[in-house]
Amino acid sequence: MRVVCRTFNAVTTDETLSLLRRGLLALLAIGFVGVLTELILLEHYDDPPQWIPLALISVAIVVTLWHWLDGRKASLRAFQIMMMLFIVAGLVGIFLHTKGNVEFERELSPDLVGVAFWWEVLRGATPTLAPGTLVQVGLLGLLYGY
Repeated sequence: MRVVCRTFNAVTTDETLSLLRRGLLALLAIGFVGVLTELILLEHYDDPPQWIPLALISVAIVVTLWHWLDGRKASLRAFQIMMMLFIVAGLVGIFLHTKGNVEFERELSPDLVGVAFWWEVLRGATPTLAPGTLVQVGLLGLLYGY
C-alpha cells in the first residue's frame, strides 16, 4: 500500500511505520538520559532501593543502543524485558515513595487523619507519583516493541 505525502512523494506504509518507530525509540533514549540525569542531580542514591531506577535506566540505555544498531529479534526481546522491568520498578517506586511519606506524615502530624492525611502523603517529602514516569516509559517502550 502506498501513501502520498504533501510533497507528493510516494512513501510506503512500511517506511512511515519504520520512521515513526525510530522516532519513538530516539525519544525513549532521550527520556532515559534525562531521567537518569535528574535522578543523579537529586542525589537519588542514598539507599540501596534508590539505585534500582539508576541501574535500570543505565542498562536500558545500553540495550536501546544495542537495539538501535542491531535491530534483530534478540535485541528487541531484551528491550521488551527492560520495559516490563520499568513497569514493575515504577509500581514498586510508587509504593516505596508512598510508604515513606506515610511514615513521615505520621511522625510530623500524628493527629492528622482521613483525606487531609492522604493529601499530605501525596504532597509529601518524596514525590509520590514520580516513579510513575518509569511506568509510562515502560508502556511506551512496549508500544514501540509491539
